[in-house]
Order: sequence, then structure tokens, then C-alpha cells
Amino acid sequence: MLYGRSVETTAIDDVIARARGGAGAALVLRGEAGVGKTALLDLAAARGGGMRVLRATGVEPESDLAFAALHQVLRPVTGLLDALPEPQREAVRGALGLGGGAYGDRFLLAAGTLSLLAEAAVPDGLICVVDDFQWVDRASADALLFAARRLGTERIAMLLAVRSAGEPGRDGPAVHEGVPLKGVPVVDVAGLAEPAAAELLNARVAAAIARTVGARDGIAGSMGGGIAGSMGGGIAASVRRELVAQTRGNPLALRETITLLNPEQLAGREPLPDPLPGGSQLFGEQVAALSAPARTVALVAAVESDLDLILRAAARLAAQAYALSSPPLAAAEVGRAGLREMESAGLATVSGTTVRFRHPLIRSAAHEAADPAARRAAHAALAELIEGDRRAWHLAEAALGQDEHVAAALERTAARARDRGGYGDAATALIRSAALTPAPLARAARLKDAAVAAWLGGRPGQAESLLAEARELAGSDAGLTMEIAQLRGRFELNSGNAAEAVRILAAGESLDMLADASEAASYVGDTEAIIAIGRRAAAHPEGFLRDVLAGIGATLADGSGDGLLRRALGRTEELTEAAEFLWACAAASYLGEADLSAEFVERAGRVARVSGKAGQLPVVLEFVATAERLAGRLAQSQAVSEEGLELAREAGYANTVAAHLANLAVVAALRGKEETCRRHAQEALAIAVPHRVGLRVGTAAYGLAMLDLTLGRFAAAHDRFTALVAAGPGAGHPTVVWRTTPDRIEAAVGAGDLGGARQALEAYEGWSANAATAESRALLARCRGLVLGALDDREGPAAHLEPFFEAMRLHDNPFEAARTGLLLGERLRRAHRPAEARAHLRAALETFQSAGAEPWARRAHGELRAAGESTRAPRGSVLDTLTPQELRIADLVADGLSSKEIAARLFLSPRTVEYHLYKIYPKVGVGTRTELASLVVLQKAPVAGQDML
Repeated sequence: MLYGRSVETTAIDDVIARARGGAGAALVLRGEAGVGKTALLDLAAARGGGMRVLRATGVEPESDLAFAALHQVLRPVTGLLDALPEPQREAVRGALGLGGGAYGDRFLLAAGTLSLLAEAAVPDGLICVVDDFQWVDRASADALLFAARRLGTERIAMLLAVRSAGEPGRDGPAVHEGVPLKGVPVVDVAGLAEPAAAELLNARVAAAIARTVGARDGIAGSMGGGIAGSMGGGIAASVRRELVAQTRGNPLALRETITLLNPEQLAGREPLPDPLPGGSQLFGEQVAALSAPARTVALVAAVESDLDLILRAAARLAAQAYALSSPPLAAAEVGRAGLREMESAGLATVSGTTVRFRHPLIRSAAHEAADPAARRAAHAALAELIEGDRRAWHLAEAALGQDEHVAAALERTAARARDRGGYGDAATALIRSAALTPAPLARAARLKDAAVAAWLGGRPGQAESLLAEARELAGSDAGLTMEIAQLRGRFELNSGNAAEAVRILAAGESLDMLADASEAASYVGDTEAIIAIGRRAAAHPEGFLRDVLAGIGATLADGSGDGLLRRALGRTEELTEAAEFLWACAAASYLGEADLSAEFVERAGRVARVSGKAGQLPVVLEFVATAERLAGRLAQSQAVSEEGLELAREAGYANTVAAHLANLAVVAALRGKEETCRRHAQEALAIAVPHRVGLRVGTAAYGLAMLDLTLGRFAAAHDRFTALVAAGPGAGHPTVVWRTTPDRIEAAVGAGDLGGARQALEAYEGWSANAATAESRALLARCRGLVLGALDDREGPAAHLEPFFEAMRLHDNPFEAARTGLLLGERLRRAHRPAEARAHLRAALETFQSAGAEPWARRAHGELRAAGESTRAPRGSVLDTLTPQELRIADLVADGLSSKEIAARLFLSPRTVEYHLYKIYPKVGVGTRTELASLVVLQKAPVAGQDML
């Protein structure tokens, strides 16, 4: 019976109702021990009707065993694994020890968990409840929370009960450090108000009286004679108020405390004890009242729940103790007798092959009642009886001082967890292993490995602390010191100060470390550092990476890197890794060939999604999103960045978060969404400026400049572009300056700064000298047309149109072709050639509409009307009605992927993909996948007529 829980019950009913309706949701119940969270979870499980129920409970002894809780949740539905996409299926099988494990990536595992829960929800829905979430192992917590944040299209209700933050268990904070509950609604479960507490207490008294009256031979039940002795007198109102005040209305404390009070205290004739029992003390007296053998059994049960192991370990401990004294009973009987005594006292129950304490606080009380030596002895006895990861942890708890044998066992445990994607638990095992390691260098190596695991597990703060500790221990070992330095640099580059990353990484000599240093310098925008690193890389043997690094450096130094970069690109058929394709992207970019650069980015994205190394995906998606934007596919760019932003936040990659925010700012600018652009830009700058990530500072600043240009505020745009050019390393970036020069020239011409426009053109001609692609030549021609036409208008408005015609012949990028067509159409109209103008303006209008670039479409529409064509106001693309997620799915359908393949790419369940398709079809007016694919291809295709002339 629940008292006074109407708010909590309503929230639970709402989550279940939403799940039944196909709009799944999650809820966290947070409160102190004993407040009634478990009772609320029981209520939720009972409210599901015909819905399937999956349950798990976090247990302290298993909190360091990777995937222990996930195994509890998913074990009943592993028969559904074949329905999952292959990468997700193998990741889940590996995590659960079912023979998979080819994909030890936590994102794939988390997506597989969501997919399996979605399959289990068919046909009537699913309720997943996890109690004591604070003791769930980190790997399971990551997977379950990933799923909890993505239930919007599933028939799943997930409820997690967690102790309030800062309320410690026996081993530290009750809530795992670094397991964020952000994104999951939280209901704080507080103590009962006095009216509800009064109901609970009165019901407790009535039940005690009934048991006493009905007890044979007048013997009261486990409540004792206290309450029964007061008979019908109940509890005095003043006593009830005092109990509620001192227990803060905690139901468990109320129920248990009154069993310890005598009738005089309950009636208010004697004062209440001060203080009342609370916390683990609530059961301390009951544990202390057990016999010595029973306390031994309770201690073993506090660290191991398996019945057979408890009995055997208790027998070993009893045999050791009885060798010194005469036993009251045989060692073999100690366990059974102890369990009977615990059950009689109401402290624990035996359920099948498991011993369960009535409440987790009883476990804490049993553990705290034993001295440290007894605890070590219990763990040692258990370690002799089991193998594998649990044995390693028991050995660690039994160790007194450092022990290399135990440290090595924990290191092997960490390796197994890491191979299955349990990086957080691997880090925990390696930290304990390092603490047990006698040799300083070996300890440093294990701390270094722990830092890597913590980083991959999404805990960058812990990773940096561990690496700092490893660095202090590494001493003069050059190899280990350099490994640690490279990791420090990578950590700084991903989530810290990029300029500091350059300083750290540039101290290395290996080609890999020089590549990392060059990457860091490119993020900062430190041209001198990139040149110096390129010269050092040139001393290494010829190869793809060496040629890229040396070629970039030479290009920036004196423009002589063209041959090296071309030679590197000639090796791209040998590339297999996403990171390698990103270096190819960089080589093409420095050659001025943005379209070829975008092609390599697309290949990097495909590799990252299917390689089983999805942890690198948030970074790769930075470049994919940029390539989509540069190609004019604004909706697709937004969708990719929103996906990347979510994954980057999950992974703790702060600088990647800034990258996606900056790109979203530019997309919003091109679409004329001023408030959205400014919000994303400011959020990006808040990260990128203090972190000295000039590339992202520059992109965010470009977004603000482009917003002004898009909205026709040429003077303001010109000022922003000028500031962007002048920004130094960490506050701007030469690549951003180069890529945005066509926009800067357009802003300068519009603002009347013809000298600035000519100067920008001269710089752009130098940067584009080595560019060989048609699109790069088209942009250069457009810039020449803008500048020449603005500088000399003596021959009339038709003068200097040839560069625009040349650009239109060369353009491969539909969006850039539309911008050139708009500029050309404007000039043709003013030259009294309206028929020619209308053809270009009409094509530009259609492209802008398709891209959702409304301000540009309005401008083209206005020019078209001025040229004499009566046309309706701009209309958006039919694909604009799709959400970013729906658009990504539509794009992949157009690529010919099945629902399972799409699910694997986007970390969704196949059923979620099908749900989105069901929503997409009526939005865009199609009825089949084939029709949808044709529509997407048509919308992406170059606009008819854009390649005229």
C-alpha cells in the first residue's frame, strides 16, 4: 500500500500511457534510501497490463562488473537478437558474453540495446525498471541511458530509481561519477507529509495488533510487543509529529523505528530516544543482535549474492575460526544456520539460488558491522571458490598492500571489459590495478591505459587526472613518457586548449605524433607551426601521411607543396581508415579543390559508421556536415550536425560540440534564421574561444557574417569579414578566410569598399593557383566578375558579364551556381536583357527553394518579378517538412539502404526507422520507398538549365 504518492503515481502513469501510445518515455525516481522508490517501481511494473516487464537491480558487489545489470535486463529477450542490424547484434552479443564482440564500441552497443528493447516491446509494449541505479555498472548505465534518451518512437516505458546525489553507500557516492541523467526527466521522491505518514503509522499499528491477537500462545510477531502493547491506543499525535520530523517522513525509517519503541514512548508518556536510529544505523542493532556465525554469513552475503558461494565461503571462514576455538556447530552448518537466523529476524530471504537482503541498507549495515580484517577474509574465501572477473575483484578487496599478481588479474579483467565496449568499467579495473601495482613504471602504464579507457567511456575529466598521475610516475622512461604526451595532446585537442595540444604534440618525433601536432595546429590556425611540422615530417620516409604533412607545410610556406599533395592523393586507393580519408580531405582542400575534399569526407563518414569504431564518428561528422553545407545541402548538413552534436555531448568531446554548433550557425544564417544563428554561434564561441580552437571560432564568426550578408546588411557583413581576416591563431583561421573569400568579396562590393574587394580577389587568386577542379575555377570567375564590374562601370551594366557566364559553365555545385545565377540575372536585368535574366533567376529561385534558403529565394523572386515574370512567392522544398532525423533516413533510403542498414548507420532500432518512414510518406506525398528515393534524388539533382551557356 502506497501513501501520499499521487504526484509520483501520476508521473508513472503518464510514462506508461505514452509508451502504450507509441511515444516511449523514461523517468528517473530520485530519493534517499528507504523513501519508497522500489515500491513505486513495483507499482509501475503492475500497471502495465499486458505489457512485457524487464527488471534489473543494481547490486554493490557487481557495480564493477561490466554489463552485469545489462545482462539482467536483456537476458530474457536475447532470443530476439537476430532481428537487429549485424553490427548492433554483434556488439550486444559480445557484451552479454554470447560469442559476439567483433564491435567493442559503446555507441554500437547502446544502439543495439535500444533496438533489442524495441523488439521486446512488440506487440503490447514494454516496461523496463531498474532499481538502485547508483550501483549499476558503468557500461550498463551508459547503454541504458543512451536508450532512455531515445525512446520517443518506441512503445517503451523506462523507469530508473536512484539514490539522491551525495548520499553515500559503503564505497562512496551513491550515484556513479560521470553517469549523466541529463535528458531524462527526474521526479524527486521526498518523505511523506504528516497526513500520509499518519496513515502509514496507523496501518502499521493496526497490522501489528492483528498479528498479535492472532498469534498462537499469545506470542507477538516480528514487530515485538512495543506496538501491540499499546493495543488500541495508537500513537500519540505529538509522537507522530516528532517521528515525521526526525525521519523527514521517510517511510522505511517510520516503519522500522516504531518497532523499537515501547508503548510508553508511542503513547507520549516517555520521551523518544535522541537521536532516532537512521541511515545504516536503522538496521545496525538488528545486525548486531545476530549470533557471531550469522554475522559472518551476513558479511559474506553483503559482498556476494550467490547462495552456493555464500554457504561454501561461510563454511571456510567457520573452519578457520573453529581451528582456534570449540565450535558450537559444525563448519558446514554455519551457513545454513546463519541464513535461517537472518530470515527469522526479517533481514534477508533466499530466492532460488540468490540471497536477497530485505533492503540495501541492511547490506550496508552488515558490511559496516565487520572489521576490515573480517571483510578481507570474506573476500579471500570467495576468491578461492570462483574464477574470472569476480575472482579478480574479490582478490583486490582481500589484498593487504600492493600485489602484482592481483594487479595483473584486474588488468585482464579490464581488457575483457574494454573488448566488449565497457570502457568505464575497464577504467575502474585499471585504476584499482594500478593502486595494487608495486613497480612505478608498470603502475604508470596501467594508469595511462585507465586514462584511455576513461576517455573512450566519455569521462574526459577523469582521463586527464589519471594521465597526470601516470606522467608523474613515468620518470625518465622515454617511450612511456612520449605515449603519455601524445595522449595528453589528443585529450587537449578534443576537449581542452588546442594551442596547448600543439605545444605538447610538437615535442614528438614520430610521424603519428607529428600528424597529431599538425592537426592540432590546423585547428588553432597556427600557420607557422604547420609549416615547421611539415618540414620535420619531410625527413621521414615517403608515404601517404608524410607527403600530406610535408605538402601542406610547403604549400603554406611558399606554395611549393602541389606535387607532394598530388602524389599523396594518388595513393588514396590504399586508404582504409576514416582518419586517413580526412587527411586526404585536407590535401584536397589545400589544393583549393573543395569538391574533391567533400568527396573524401563522405568516404570517411561511411567508413566511420560501418567500421565498428563509432567513437570517432562525432569528429568525422564535423567534416561531413561541413561538406554537406558547402554543397548547398543545408537540410542534410543540419541533420548531420544535430546527430554529431548529440554524439559529441555523449562522448564528452567539447571541441567537437563547438564544431557542430558553429556549423549549425552557418546553416541557420544561410536560411535567414537570425535568432537560431546567433544562439548557436554564441554557444560555439563560448567553448572555442577559451579553448583556442581558431577553426571553430572562425566558422562561428563566419556564420554571423553570413547572416548579415544573407539579410542584405552588407556593411555589417563587411565589417565581420574584415575582422575575420585580421584574427590571429586561436581567434580565427586561414582556411576559413580562404573558403569564405567569395562571400567577403560580395560583402565588400555591396558595402562599396572596392579596394578591399580587389585586395581580397588578389589573395584568392593566389590561394586558388593550384586548384584544378571546375568548381574552384567557377568561384574564382564569379569573384572576378564581382570586382571587375564594381571597379569599372563606364561601359554600362552589361560590362564584365563574361566572368559570370564562365562561372555558370563551370559550376558543379548547384547552390553556388544559384548564387552566381542570381548575381548574373541581376546584372542582365539592369542591362535591359530581361529574357536572359529570367532564365538564370528562375533556376536560382528553384535551387534556393529546394535548399530552404528563404532570404535568397525572396531576393531571386523579387528580381524575377522586376524582370517581368509574374510568379508566386517562393515556396519551400517538400523535404523541408521533414525533421532532421527523417531527412537523414530519406537520404539513406535514396542510397538504397534497408531499414536494418539505416538503423546501423544512425544508431537507431529498425523499428524506429520504419516508424519514421511511416511519418515521412504522407508528409512528402509518396507511398513507397521507391517513390521516396526518386523524390530525394530529384530534389538533390542540379536544377535544369543551370548549366546553360
